[in-house]
Amino acid sequence: MSPPPIIIIVPGWKNSGEGHWQSLWSQSIQGAVRVKQDNWISPTRVAWVERIAQTIMAQDREVILVAHSLGCIATTYLPIDVCNKVQGALLVAPADPERRAPLVDFSPAPYQTLPYRSVLVASSNDPYCSVRTAGAYARAWGSEFVRLQNAGHINTEAGFGDWPLGLALLQSLVGQPLQLEAPAV
Repeated sequence: MSPPPIIIIVPGWKNSGEGHWQSLWSQSIQGAVRVKQDNWISPTRVAWVERIAQTIMAQDREVILVAHSLGCIATTYLPIDVCNKVQGALLVAPADPERRAPLVDFSPAPYQTLPYRSVLVASSNDPYCSVRTAGAYARAWGSEFVRLQNAGHINTEAGFGDWPLGLALLQSLVGQPLQLEAPAV
């Protein structure tokens, strides 16, 4: 069996705080790498995409991206040579950059098919992106679409901590068992 892909966590605008499923997964998935942006508050597309690309290209094998919110949109701007290292992506609660002034540099979101398998998870009542827009993203990107009912922005404020369903969706992209760290005693 070949080594599993490296999981790269791609947080969105303002980062994913303590208790957010992305932060918990960063700590529990063996070998997971978290993208660190220089400016989480006033993001620019060029800087964010470049940092994600650098993180991917620094890995010694294929990767699976786990993006949230603005991180989803930023990953869709990756150049093709970087995308060649991406085996798949779990895109959760994508942002609509046209709805928030600080995200306008990411507008309009790309509407072309992603060159890797992806699963897009959206909520019926996400305040940062309508489910209709998320569905349009999924169709344009060629993503499998998972619609959650009344799940908000699928973050800590919406009651999402560990998020077992998300881990199961990630597992489907990896294609082999995730290597999880034993919880600290």
